[in-house]
Amino acid sequence: MPTIDLNCDCGESFGVWPMGDDAAVLAHVTSANVACGGHAGDPATMRRTVRLCRDLGVAVGAHPGYPDMQGFGRRSIPMDLAEIEDMVLAQIGALYAIARAEGVELRHVKVHGALYNDAAVSAPISAAIARAVASFSHKLVLVGLAGSALVAAGQAAGLRVAREAFADRAYEPDGRLRSRHLPDARIIDPQRNLAQAVGIATQGIAFSTTGVQVSVWADTLCIHGDTPGAAARAAALRQGLAAAGVEVRTY
Repeated sequence: MPTIDLNCDCGESFGVWPMGDDAAVLAHVTSANVACGGHAGDPATMRRTVRLCRDLGVAVGAHPGYPDMQGFGRRSIPMDLAEIEDMVLAQIGALYAIARAEGVELRHVKVHGALYNDAAVSAPISAAIARAVASFSHKLVLVGLAGSALVAAGQAAGLRVAREAFADRAYEPDGRLRSRHLPDARIIDPQRNLAQAVGIATQGIAFSTTGVQVSVWADTLCIHGDTPGAAARAAALRQGLAAAGVEVRTY
């Protein structure tokens, strides 16, 4: 039986400004990537999210990003490699402190937004991220885009890696994610979400916006919690994967 982890980005509210419906989405996933105060999140939101994950039995991971709350971490920021390493390490540490206080173990690290996209194609940036994770703990799993430089850097650093694919993002023919600035970058139709997820989980394939078949072997599938209707899509995805004979569990 094929297996796949189902993850979501969460904990991205800030103060009185909410972002997404974490409680509703987390009820249907197996892993959570919790914002650490770089692109989003604050200590109270982090603690609330960790508690929610603990109560739901969802694995908790750190979700560091560029320090860019105004741009939600979706703008690349020129930084020295040492700065990137230190930034990622500090954000992991922030979430670790809260997780430890709540009796929760950190399981993985998945960087966010522009940092994720930059790391996918840049070996030096990927190596800096992998060094940060490895220096914190070799027990942490490094999550990266399937087939990307970040997966290779994690393996080179002696880390366990999880190859990630997306149920709600479109792919380019070369396997990159379609830029959010372009049309059809997001897939918000539940049936298309499910079709893409099942194809990836059972056959290692997705289809680009031009209809080209793309090889995508993944250990975990992401669904974004900050898009309208995310909870309903997550529920449909969980149920549909099970109906297709795919076991949804942590990697």
